[in-house]
Amino acid sequence: MPNDCVTYQNSGYFSKLITDYLDEKSELQSLYNRFPKIDLFQGQIDEKSNNFPFENRQILVPALEKQYEQFEISEYTSQNIQLLKQSNTFTITTGHQLNLFTGPLYFLYKIVSTINLCKELKLKFPEQNFVPIYWMATEDHDFEEINYFNFKGKKIRWNRESKGPVGRLNTSGLEEVFEHFSHDLGTSENAKFLKDLFEKSYFEHQNLADATRFLANELFKSEGLVIIDGDDTNLKKLFIPYAKNELLHQTSFKKVTETIAQLKEYTIQVNPREINLFYLQDQLRERIIFENGNYKINNTSLVFSESEIITELEKNPENFSPNVILRPLYQEVILPNLCYIGGGGEIAYWLELQSNFEANKVTFPMLLVRNSVLLATEKQVMKLDKLGLSWNEIFMSQELLSNKKTKEFSNFTINFSEQKEVLKQQFKALHEIALNTDKSFIGAVKAQEIKQINGLDKLEKRLLKAEKRVLSEKLNQLYVLQDALFPNGNLQERSDNFATFYSEFGPQLIAQLLSELKPLEQKFSIIKF
Repeated sequence: MPNDCVTYQNSGYFSKLITDYLDEKSELQSLYNRFPKIDLFQGQIDEKSNNFPFENRQILVPALEKQYEQFEISEYTSQNIQLLKQSNTFTITTGHQLNLFTGPLYFLYKIVSTINLCKELKLKFPEQNFVPIYWMATEDHDFEEINYFNFKGKKIRWNRESKGPVGRLNTSGLEEVFEHFSHDLGTSENAKFLKDLFEKSYFEHQNLADATRFLANELFKSEGLVIIDGDDTNLKKLFIPYAKNELLHQTSFKKVTETIAQLKEYTIQVNPREINLFYLQDQLRERIIFENGNYKINNTSLVFSESEIITELEKNPENFSPNVILRPLYQEVILPNLCYIGGGGEIAYWLELQSNFEANKVTFPMLLVRNSVLLATEKQVMKLDKLGLSWNEIFMSQELLSNKKTKEFSNFTINFSEQKEVLKQQFKALHEIALNTDKSFIGAVKAQEIKQINGLDKLEKRLLKAEKRVLSEKLNQLYVLQDALFPNGNLQERSDNFATFYSEFGPQLIAQLLSELKPLEQKFSIIKF
């Protein structure tokens, strides 16, 4: 049976920045506070305890209670909300967009990683409490990123116009989406659950934020998950001093730009604006631009003087929305948070932010790459075994895998290294002769050697191609399996919706994820059903 784990570094699906971070490369260590190891959490607990005002808890808990007023929640979730009043309670947070019906599978993996880390920390530090938080990205305005999900190879899309923050978007017009989804689901008990979940989420709630809260709560209420919406006036009041600093001094632009200069060998995930705040209203989320001593709202006629925009901030903090650079700071100001759990892309931009946290005197959280998972059926596992494939091999690109397995399946060696070495020895003697004659002969010998070596390279490639044709039936079985596990050459977790698997495996899907995922192990998990 193949090994069940593939390291993130060897999977081929993570950037150099993330693999270097996971390897704790020394050149990156100045960009984060503490690496996420269980023993290092004590230091994080101590630092956050000393740097999180108790008064913020007194605002956080009532805000959460108000957000949950119209929702039925479990006793576990209710207890977790009340625990946040206590100075020995901390949060572990993940965040995600308001994707239609959760979007890709990794929505589940983020939340399960968060829940399981809280459980692990409670065992290690029984005197403290740890609450799993899902931060809904309600203020995002890019509807095209979230208006669809993939179910059994089909893209199910919600076609409509959208302006402003997506959390405030009304949920009308989803009847056609539900009709297509319902037809494809069938009539099993699991299908009935998914239909009911979709209907209650989107037809019984007026906006996308409430629909997503209901949906996530239904899936994870038994685990005490607490869901927070940052688009909240009282929570925004806590952020006024930091937003004011941003407007007056553009601190984040300066600090993040300095950090980016240290990351020149890596691909930069996000670049800061001079002001990293949006101006927010129901049908509007536009950049604030400082120009000629005034603050202009992009794509509008709105203009504020310095005193006017500070007055607007203090009177209506809900009208100011942090962008990707400042949202993490907002999160850490309002939550007693120890660790943020995100995908590789998220952790990449968090690594740009620590100096801005230091400038704002806010504790920088530990950064944990969420669990990544490949779901495989028992039949697929048996096929993998029969083809003599390892899990590490199935993660290869199809071309590399095809070349590797063709050489293994072939009855003879497809490697002309030995012949090339013989050729090099023959030309070595010719080079010695060339040294004793006219210099023009040296160039001729060298050119002929390169030509002969290149000729062997071409023959080797042609032989490999010929063997692929001979072995095509066996290789096609391999391709079919890989295509099923990696849709369109992508990670399954970035493509398929959870409904694809819930329709077949039901509650066992989430139960098994909760049972098997270990967030601090930092390995790709293969879970078999």
